[in-house]
Amino acid sequence: MLHLDDTEKKIIELIEKNRKEIVEFARDIYTHGELGYKEFKTAEKFNCFMKGLQLPIQEELAITGAKVYLNPERKENISVALIGELDALRIPEHKYANQETQAAHSCGHHAQLAGVIGAAIALSDSEVKEKLDGQVIFFSTPAEEYGEIEFKNKLRAEGKIKYGGGKCELIRQGAFDDIDLSIAHHIRADDIVTGGITGNGFVSKVIRYHGKAAHAAACPENGINALNAASLGLSALAYQRETFRDEDTVRIHPIMTKGGNLVNVVPDEVVLETLVRGKNKNAILDASEKTDRAFQAGAYAIGAKCEITTLPGYLPTLSSEAYPELARAANAIAGKYKVVEANVKQHSGGSTDIGDVQHLQPVIRFQTGGIRGGLHTVDFSMEDEELAYIVTAKIFALTAYALLRNGAEGAKRICAEYKPTFTKEQYLRYMDSFDE
Repeated sequence: MLHLDDTEKKIIELIEKNRKEIVEFARDIYTHGELGYKEFKTAEKFNCFMKGLQLPIQEELAITGAKVYLNPERKENISVALIGELDALRIPEHKYANQETQAAHSCGHHAQLAGVIGAAIALSDSEVKEKLDGQVIFFSTPAEEYGEIEFKNKLRAEGKIKYGGGKCELIRQGAFDDIDLSIAHHIRADDIVTGGITGNGFVSKVIRYHGKAAHAAACPENGINALNAASLGLSALAYQRETFRDEDTVRIHPIMTKGGNLVNVVPDEVVLETLVRGKNKNAILDASEKTDRAFQAGAYAIGAKCEITTLPGYLPTLSSEAYPELARAANAIAGKYKVVEANVKQHSGGSTDIGDVQHLQPVIRFQTGGIRGGLHTVDFSMEDEELAYIVTAKIFALTAYALLRNGAEGAKRICAEYKPTFTKEQYLRYMDSFDE
């Protein structure tokens, strides 16, 4: 059994004492999901909670994000961010979908936010705070789920954002400039996992077919059917799939957001959205070019026009090790739960904008269980709130303390060993290259 010092015991005691408040906060967020860059009520709940702790806050970052500061006077030593994501998914059939927004937290971001506010309760205690030889930032971030591409393009046109991913936009705005190291969490079915595996990156596309309207029964020969063009484009895309290398884990999954106006009118405008994912940048570029050719071919065959807008999505997620500070925190409070180390040889076809942060600075990642059903599905449900919310809060808080005690030697070691893939300027040039 691990020996805990007095501060670690105090952190656990504070979270235990406030478990009811943490769980109620999580349940509130869980049943009031909002979509990316629209998380105004979720952001307000997070911000009000942090203001109740008498902590300084910077709001409206990338529209709805916020940074809450603990020990800002020690930022010159080192700064560690605890990240929680604000947005949910559009799953209107989910039992706990928000009827106003049709959004449901079927990816567990509400558990992240519960973990962050629980950690804030413990770390903001005066006795604990004094033991932290660095700054802690409790960071709520918007728009991790990359959906509603047309809506995000509208925000771009209005000058409100430049990138579709929340953390990508926050990097651009400089919100990560005063952060040296981040801690990030994700939900899973069971167990506690320290470290993280690799994941796909992607680009996003809006494909717009323009045809010519006509009476669908009386004179269809006078029309140009944009829906037929889109159907051919989708078929052409399907025939490309055998050309993707298995090891590149390419995933292309379009949806049709507009298929016509009336059943008795030849569709003159059809709109699709898709992400084009891959394990590395070359695979993404290859798949992106093949996707464009397929959709353009459908337009050519029917005589329609095809406009394709391609924008940067997320960089591939990098593997992350189970740092000793994280492993100690997980094992200290695991109790009946099993702690396992992520198998860095595994790869996920999914994507997250935490990968973009990883290319610029170190990120410590962990997962906790507590759910039933699949992520991103109507079957997602909460099964173990202790594991999903309370254990998450304890790991966030204990890891932050372990990194920042004793002159922040743990955090400084990790930062010294980290080798960035991009500077911020190089990252922005890469992202902006899609607009050229």
